[in-house]
Amino acid sequence: MSASPAPRPFTVLRGGDAVPAALARPVVAIGNFDGVHRGHRAVIGEAVRRAHAAGKPALALTFEPHPRAYFRPNEPMFRLTPEPMKLGLLASTGLDGAAVLAFDALLAAKDAESFVTDILVEWLGVDCVVAGFDFHFGRARGGSPAFLREAGARHGFAVEIVPPLLDDGAQISSSAIRAALAQGRVEQAAHMLGAPFAVEAEVIHGDKRGRELGYPTANMRLDPTIELAHGIYAVTVEIDGVERPAVASFGRRPTFDDGAPRLETFVFDWSGDLYGRKLKVAFHAYLRPELKFAGIEPLIAQMDEDSRRARAILGAGAG
Repeated sequence: MSASPAPRPFTVLRGGDAVPAALARPVVAIGNFDGVHRGHRAVIGEAVRRAHAAGKPALALTFEPHPRAYFRPNEPMFRLTPEPMKLGLLASTGLDGAAVLAFDALLAAKDAESFVTDILVEWLGVDCVVAGFDFHFGRARGGSPAFLREAGARHGFAVEIVPPLLDDGAQISSSAIRAALAQGRVEQAAHMLGAPFAVEAEVIHGDKRGRELGYPTANMRLDPTIELAHGIYAVTVEIDGVERPAVASFGRRPTFDDGAPRLETFVFDWSGDLYGRKLKVAFHAYLRPELKFAGIEPLIAQMDEDSRRARAILGAGAG
């Protein structure tokens, strides 16, 4: 039996880091890549394809925080993938690494020509740049795809502009995915993402009420910017590298305290101590909105029904 291949190395560069020889003359996919959705993967896939054909490394050039957080700091943004999750997803695409630029006042003030010369030419030494049809860069978004092509011709690197990826005539975008999640349309979001929407957070101590109801839950506080619809979901939870079926409630618990939004997840056919562990929860189906119940008995009856439906959706059996 042959051994499985070693995982592909993935190098993360920060602005100013020396580019190692293994990443010299890269093919670079540029974008914010929030969600690393199917539209992003079309750009990344073209970069990887070109890199392999030319015997070059493939990199993603991305920005942290998201530029909108810099320009509109008083309007918190629902990030589909915070930086650690984004880098993890980028590492799964066949890229050799990612170059992460701090989006700050210095970068915001850099004009399009300086962006090309300072970052693409002098720092990364690009062989080719791949970008989406709507990618703009530099001060006041002065760098368009047309400008990038012209700059590439002057500086000696190739440029490929990738057209939009359409789904039933609609463009796949991070904003469309956020809108779907805000309405509980997690299946539609998963279709655009290419995988179920997922969150990662640490399990915290709750009020132990679920245990008293026969449904001990892993409680997690999510980033307050998350605009996922409140309600009950069929989910999977990754525990020790294994995805386990579960049912989850995200919301304010109107029957009890109407408190700050919290994710409470009951993992089917599993028991153990999860406190303090960071878990990944993926959302597969929206079952119903949050409801306020008149008492404990109707609440437990509804939880039983929610669990039955979640098991059926996830193929988890009757328990």
